[in-house]
Amino acid sequence: MSARQPDRKPTDKRSRPAGAARSGQDWRQPLRGWLGSHRDSARQALARIRQQPYSSALTVLVMTIVLALPMGLAVLIDQVERLGVDWQRAAQLSVYLDDDVVAAQGRELRDEILQLDEVAEAQLLDKELALAEFQQHSGLGDALDQLAYNPLPSVILVTPHSIDGGATALAPLRDRLAGFDGVNTVQIDLEWVERLSAILGMIERFTGGLALLLILALLLVMANTIRLAIESRREEIQVIKLVGGTDAFVRRPFLYVGVMYGLLAGLLAWLLLAAGLAWLNIAVRDVAALYRSDFALDGVPLEDGLTLVGGAMLLGLVGAWLAVGRHIRDIEPQ
Repeated sequence: MSARQPDRKPTDKRSRPAGAARSGQDWRQPLRGWLGSHRDSARQALARIRQQPYSSALTVLVMTIVLALPMGLAVLIDQVERLGVDWQRAAQLSVYLDDDVVAAQGRELRDEILQLDEVAEAQLLDKELALAEFQQHSGLGDALDQLAYNPLPSVILVTPHSIDGGATALAPLRDRLAGFDGVNTVQIDLEWVERLSAILGMIERFTGGLALLLILALLLVMANTIRLAIESRREEIQVIKLVGGTDAFVRRPFLYVGVMYGLLAGLLAWLLLAAGLAWLNIAVRDVAALYRSDFALDGVPLEDGLTLVGGAMLLGLVGAWLAVGRHIRDIEPQ
């Protein structure tokens, strides 16, 4: 007689989805806890800033000035460099003719220059026309009428096909133009633009060094601010550690304080730069109008503004980390 097999309970297939759902909740629960912890830390940081409005405002203002100064210089240099590039694209060679060259000879010389492969355009400015324009724009019309002869030479403005390489690349064309009969002097109008670029490069290096020094000062200010905040809550930190709080738990609200300081300072610096450039643009337009130019400052580009805010938040985080990392470890419950 065979042994009786034990009864087997039918498998409930409906229990499998429930188990899968529970396993799906296993990774969501720690994530919710982590997000909730960070949310609470951010609220604590905001509450701490509200509890000390004057000291927080001073810290944010100092950070704003430190951020706005190098960023403002960088924006100005970038826009002036773009202006120099536009002028460089319109660079010409000024071919000054001898005084005894008459208008007909000047036109023939212009036509010869136009035959050169390197030349895209050539325009003759007759000496009488040049004198009339000078009288109109210089304000010395009455004095120039007293001259016995026209001291201005005729000029041929030569526009090359390409200016790649700057004034050095245009030197062969300049020497070739200087060899024509009736040509007195050839001047490359690009040289002063290159001098401007060299000066801007020097200012850009100075701005980079200044930015590094100001960033270091900002980190020190942030580190000192967070250190004072930690010392004012020493007993609270000791109690938290006594009941089992970790260094990461204690550290997190102070890091959020640094990030919030950076966010506020970055936004204020962006606003300050926009207002400062708008105010400066009034004078820039007046100066440009004197030179018959419509140049104007464009303000702070969106990419630069976002970079400024993001960089300020990162600097606030780094400064807070430098202060918190060492001081939190030194505070232990007695």
